[in-house]
Order: sequence, then structure tokens, then C-alpha cells
Amino acid sequence: MIQNKRYQRGRRTKDYVKANHHIRYPQVRVLAERGEAIGVMSSEEALKKAQEAGKDLVLITDQAKPPVVKIIELSKHKYQLQQKESENRKSARTQEIKEVRFSPFMAEGDFEARLKKVISFLEKGDKVRLSLMFKGRQITKKEFGFELFDNIIERTQEIASVELEPKMMGRKLQAQLSPASKKSGK
Repeated sequence: MIQNKRYQRGRRTKDYVKANHHIRYPQVRVLAERGEAIGVMSSEEALKKAQEAGKDLVLITDQAKPPVVKIIELSKHKYQLQQKESENRKSARTQEIKEVRFSPFMAEGDFEARLKKVISFLEKGDKVRLSLMFKGRQITKKEFGFELFDNIIERTQEIASVELEPKMMGRKLQAQLSPASKKSGK
């Protein structure tokens, strides 16, 4: 799957696929449309076979010895490349880290709302960083922050695992949860 990139004034305009008369190698390995090997032959012979079949000769890769070409309609080949690229983009979804901030002395309703947010992030497959900032004299009551995080960890233990234990970083208490593996849940 070799694609040369066309550049115009420093910008990539579109992918360029070598086909038909642009393939100039003494010997090429020819594949049929479904991927069956036809054999090794000269580029001219392969082009004649493609024209007899009413299709195009498309370069798949020039890294192999000899280069690999395929007898296929050019538009169909471009469509297949486009489908592979969009599939790769979908499967390459990166796992994001979402941060939810808490306060050491927060009302029960606020706590429940933020806990629901943590659970929804974990169910979507994102990691969640829990952070709690101590302001002013609140730092003298660190145990309230640790109790709050213990409560969150306890209530999410079925869907999450603790990646980073609760830890003080200056005036901030932080922990990180990651979604539990899907194997254990099903």
C-alpha cells in the first residue's frame, strides 16, 4: 500500500496512487483483484493483462522485491484505501484522562453529581483523575479529603481500578482511576 504524497507549496494536496503507465519496473509480482497471486512478469505484460480484463494496474508496494501490483479498478482501490484509513481512525481512539474536582467540605448533592460524572466517564472508557484542592485552613483537615476519595473508590470499585493511590501534592490531593477490564465485567 504505497502512496506518494503530492505537495504543492508545502501543503499536501491529496494522495497519489501509481497506476498503469506510471509503473516502470522491469519485473513485478502481479495479484488478481481478490488477492490471488498470478505470478512475476514484466510491467508491460502485467499492463496488457490488466487492459485485457478492462481494469487498471495499481502499485500496492514498491518496498518488496519485486514490487507488488494488483489488477483492479483504480476507483475501487482508492475507495478501499479510504475505508481502511477511516477504520484505522475509528480504532485508534485514544483514551482520555478526564479530571473531576472535589472539595473537602462539599454538600451531599454536589458530591453525588460529581460521582455520577466520574461513573459516566469510566463507563465511556476514559481514565478519571480525581483532584481536591485544600484552600486556606482546610489543609489542617486532610483526613476529610482522604475519606472522600476512599468513598469514591469504594463506590466505583466494580467498574474501575485505582491506577494512582490518593496522594498529596502540595495543597492538592490527587488520585487516578482507570476503567476495569471488560473481560472481568462480562
